[in-house]
Amino acid sequence: MAELTGLADDRALLGRTSTAERVADILRSRIAEGYFPPGTRLSEDSIGGALGVSRNTLREAFRLLTHERLLEHQLNRGVFVRILSIEDVEDIYRTRRLVQCAVVRGLGRPPYAVDGPAAAVAEGREAASEGDWKGVSTANIHFHRELVALAGSERTDELMRSVFAELRLAFHVVDDPQSLHEPYLARNHRILETLQAGEGAEAEQLLATYLDDSRRQMVEVYGQRVADAEQTDG
Repeated sequence: MAELTGLADDRALLGRTSTAERVADILRSRIAEGYFPPGTRLSEDSIGGALGVSRNTLREAFRLLTHERLLEHQLNRGVFVRILSIEDVEDIYRTRRLVQCAVVRGLGRPPYAVDGPAAAVAEGREAASEGDWKGVSTANIHFHRELVALAGSERTDELMRSVFAELRLAFHVVDDPQSLHEPYLARNHRILETLQAGEGAEAEQLLATYLDDSRRQMVEVYGQRVADAEQTDG
């Protein structure tokens, strides 16, 4: 499987002192990059073999990610990537708005070091030009991760890593990723331009509106999924 081949490539990241935390970091990143969609069963044998770690180390990593709400253990079935609810999506966006807007608000006086967000904007545009909408989704997450990184806080980065990984799980329910992500390419660029111009207050307002619009869109998508499921069950 392609995702297991990718995990084998990550083996070098473990170094000589492999730990459950490092394994969790790798799996969290892979979830955030879209390699493991919601509902995927994670095989201990396959993943442990790909990473070259013990079963006990892998189980501890699974426990860490379960605590972060990225995985869930189903009795007698194993460990699965979580399928989010509407309530999960709303909470993700509440957290994003609270943290991301506070980061932009706290940037202080310009100029701002926005090389990271600029690189993510370029990444998104390149992926869109190739029709790679999964790549656009990844670039979008990178953009917001780089915005958070402007705070220069390891604690904030750590908090938001799991939030952005959960966000990727939410994106997986969208049937037409182009319609979801394409409009936000221009909006990411607009926020970047505003920061480059040193207009922090305007950037914060653009970001707040952006996150509110995205939240409404994702909640609508989830609501439709629930309605469709209920109709099918009925």
